[in-house]
Amino acid sequence: MAISERFRTGRELRFEAGEWTGALGDSVTVLPIVVGLSALTPVSLAHALLFFGVFQVVWGLVYGLPLSVEPMKALAGLALAGTISAGEYVAAGLLAGVVLLLAAGTGALSRLRRYVSEPVIRGIQLAVALLLLRAGVDLGVADPTLAIAAVGVAGVVALAGYRRGAALAVLGVGLALAVADAGVPAATLPALAVFPSGAPALTADALSATTGQLAMTVGNAAVATSLLLSDLYDADVSADRLSGSMGAMCLSAVPLGGIPMCHGSGGLAGKHAFGARTGGANLVLGGLYLAAVPFAGVVAAFPMAVLGVLLVVVAVHLGRRAVDVEGRRALALVALVGCVGLLWNVGAAFLLGVGVDAVRRRLAAT
Repeated sequence: MAISERFRTGRELRFEAGEWTGALGDSVTVLPIVVGLSALTPVSLAHALLFFGVFQVVWGLVYGLPLSVEPMKALAGLALAGTISAGEYVAAGLLAGVVLLLAAGTGALSRLRRYVSEPVIRGIQLAVALLLLRAGVDLGVADPTLAIAAVGVAGVVALAGYRRGAALAVLGVGLALAVADAGVPAATLPALAVFPSGAPALTADALSATTGQLAMTVGNAAVATSLLLSDLYDADVSADRLSGSMGAMCLSAVPLGGIPMCHGSGGLAGKHAFGARTGGANLVLGGLYLAAVPFAGVVAAFPMAVLGVLLVVVAVHLGRRAVDVEGRRALALVALVGCVGLLWNVGAAFLLGVGVDAVRRRLAAT
């Protein structure tokens, strides 16, 4: 079945089997991270799912393409690891939204990308992966037997050839255990309120976290996604237009209990790999997210040891992408930024990486 949506894009929205399977490609990292945030921080899973559902539908209609809607991973990783507080997480999301909207209006994003090399961006990804890894191990140690069992589930799924689905398999185990322990929760709808998870706290750590996130957003969520849309779907969507979309998501969702969201090349590639070819996949996934909103209370009983394994699986997935660079010098810069981010501060690691990279390129040119 296919319908046409012509008022913005002139592209068809289809709902064939590939659109349904492709919808799952964007949930591989979304659900584990969002469930983790709701279990470890004041973030409300119901509110988060609500806005993920809304914006999946919105961008499916506006772009007519299976554009990804993902958590801002650097900010989410720092919140999961306890490096920033809930208030700082909210403030960083709002600040990122403001910067992205300004960048979209001025065309600054395309120009800024020239000063931030891929190894620096990958280094920020590595830092977040290492922070998630440390937090996951700490949670798993509390109940090693359950953690080992969850690791076994992830290992079996990965060995069966479904490596991207390992996190979802562990998530399924944790949710099954939560339902077995607490039962199926009564259906409830999230209350509409301003900052239901707590007021924003604009601190130095929040500013630092925003800096690290914007480094990833420029490279992965804007520039790389724009290129991938051209390669996979022959679609001309500029990085600055994507920046405006992301800014709008953050500034509209975060004050009402959503989490900072972005686009991403990984989620887009996942949707394509699973068969999505139109924005119909977004409408399918958005509908599934919205259908899950009334039952989000099950997360309260989610076992922490399984959550720890879930964070480790996500960390490994993110870390593998981070070290996918060419050349030993590039890999050394990734490692430097990643280690400084883990041991000190993600924002400082970004600034250090940009400085070291600028010196390296100037020396290479002489």
